[in-house]
Amino acid sequence: MKDFRDLHVWERAHRLTLNLYTLTARFPREELYGLTSQIRRCGVSIGANIAEGCGKTGNNEFQRFLQIAAGSASELDYELLLAKDLGYLVTAEYAKLSDELSQIRKMLSSLLRKVQMDRKG
Repeated sequence: MKDFRDLHVWERAHRLTLNLYTLTARFPREELYGLTSQIRRCGVSIGANIAEGCGKTGNNEFQRFLQIAAGSASELDYELLLAKDLGYLVTAEYAKLSDELSQIRKMLSSLLRKVQMDRKG
């Protein structure tokens, strides 16, 4: 079992989620149960799945949860683009979030490759 707090990718995902909560608080009230909720849930899902995977005993399980986190990151990528196109995020905010998310996705991909290599032994 690993401590998720030791993973830099989890730390960055957590910080991104905190930023998402702050930014989506400004979204229109009618989006509370729509895009606001979706963006927040995707952000939470990235960090939560990394953490859950760390709590599993084998690399197979860890890998599966990292893949789920990566899927949530891809979904979030689209939702942020949609928020920008709807005018809920200004271009500079979107660019910053998108860049951070891209870095997190690269880190997840790298960690997945490492876990796969460790599995092959």
